Amino acid sequence: MLNLKTALATTILAIAATGAFAQSPATPRVDQREANQEQRIQQGVNSGQLTAKETHRLDKEQARIAGAETTAKADGTLTKQERHQLHKMQKHASADIAHQKHDAQTASK
Repeated sequence: MLNLKTALATTILAIAATGAFAQSPATPRVDQREANQEQRIQQGVNSGQLTAKETHRLDKEQARIAGAETTAKADGTLTKQERHQLHKMQKHASADIAHQKHDAQTASK
């Protein structure tokens, strides 16, 4: 009897957890762009195009975007305006990455 109650409780918790994850809206374009930008930053570090200060600033910008995405998804829906704002933030971050990678500053090796 105890094992049945435990199994039932586990099943209910698993269903509830699955439902909670299903409520979060998918943002594959946002996630893919975020990954691409992280990769561009890392490539800039590896090539010496980005200084430590530039890298820190760009990483903070990526963290702000991730935080904005989390906040936008918190209520279980992602409105057109929230999606637009995320894309706008990512576009700005992309321009910042390009600018910092191609300015005259380089990391000293």
